[in-house]
Amino acid sequence: MSDLKHSSPQSRRRAWGAARIGIVVGIVAAAAAVWGVASRMRAQAALDELAQAQTVRPVNVTHPRVSGEIDEVVLPGDTRAWSDAPIYARTSGYLKRWTTDIGTRVKAGAVLAEIDTPEVDQQLAQARADLATAQANNQLAQSTAARWKNLLATDSVSQQDADEKAGDAAAKSALLASAQANVDRLRQLQGFKNIVAPFDGVVTARNVDVGDLINPGASGQRELFHIVDTRRLRVYVQLPQSYVASVRAGMTASLRFAENPDHDYPAQVISTADAIDPGSRTMLVQLQADNADNTLLPGAYTEVHFKLPAYAGVLRVPDNTLLFRGSAIQVASVDPNGHVALKTIRLGRDFGKEVEVLSGIAAGDALVINPPDSIAEGDAVRAVEPANAAAKDGAAK
Repeated sequence: MSDLKHSSPQSRRRAWGAARIGIVVGIVAAAAAVWGVASRMRAQAALDELAQAQTVRPVNVTHPRVSGEIDEVVLPGDTRAWSDAPIYARTSGYLKRWTTDIGTRVKAGAVLAEIDTPEVDQQLAQARADLATAQANNQLAQSTAARWKNLLATDSVSQQDADEKAGDAAAKSALLASAQANVDRLRQLQGFKNIVAPFDGVVTARNVDVGDLINPGASGQRELFHIVDTRRLRVYVQLPQSYVASVRAGMTASLRFAENPDHDYPAQVISTADAIDPGSRTMLVQLQADNADNTLLPGAYTEVHFKLPAYAGVLRVPDNTLLFRGSAIQVASVDPNGHVALKTIRLGRDFGKEVEVLSGIAAGDALVINPPDSIAEGDAVRAVEPANAAAKDGAAK
């Protein structure tokens, strides 16, 4: 102690400097230790949070959409030719020749084929001979009846004889009419040897060839040709009951075909069945579409797009958010704390991929997409917005 008191000032300054360096080093070491502990605690907390997040089931969510003023309803349609006729034979024989094949456009009355009818020709010849005989017999019977009528006036013959001659004349007249009718029938059958087109159109089928036996009276008779008129098309749609009140004759629609999806073809409602099918709960609607350029083909599948007035402000949800449990229809909503709430809803109209919800949810609800059957009230989940929905939100902002 006495040595420190008697040390020089320079020695004391060196001693205090060394002490200060030790103090600083100690502080730095303590800070490093504290920082290391804090880092490990933060890393552990992050790891715990990640583990907890991984134990919570992620679910994709969507939000209800508010309907606008106009609804576009898309329904499957069946296109048919305006006129469609299978062509059958009315007389028997052998096919002599055909003049048109598939894809041929024909006019009404054009000859499609000719049938060789030797039996009918012979029957007609016989019928004409029978007609000539009936004409001769009738002529003789009429003149005889007239003579006997004159003789009756002078009491040269009895009343009975005169009546017999008059009756024979009437019978011969009836036989003449029958023979004439038979000739007319066979003449018409002979006229059917030419198969003709009933209207302007295109031949879509030819099912006979030269030499084929044509027998119209046989069971399972096949059609010879098939002709359709495609200058206009009929389109048939089964309209769900919920839209029946909105569709009337005269309203317009558009057709879209898979082979040309970027082009819409106009169509017009021309009639409705005015009755709902109890089996399908739909009403048959008939539309017509102009096809003067023959772009559209009959028999094709088409999507019919109707523009119908909507119920403004009504919410819509995707059909893959619905839960069917017993008689109740529910959706699974995720609250801000990440817990599931099952909500019972009341549905309106069905739009195919979307349905109207009349009550039970709010516009801001986050609804689980494709909820599993095991989902229950209060389940902890992690809501995930679909990528396309996030992109749309970013674009909107």
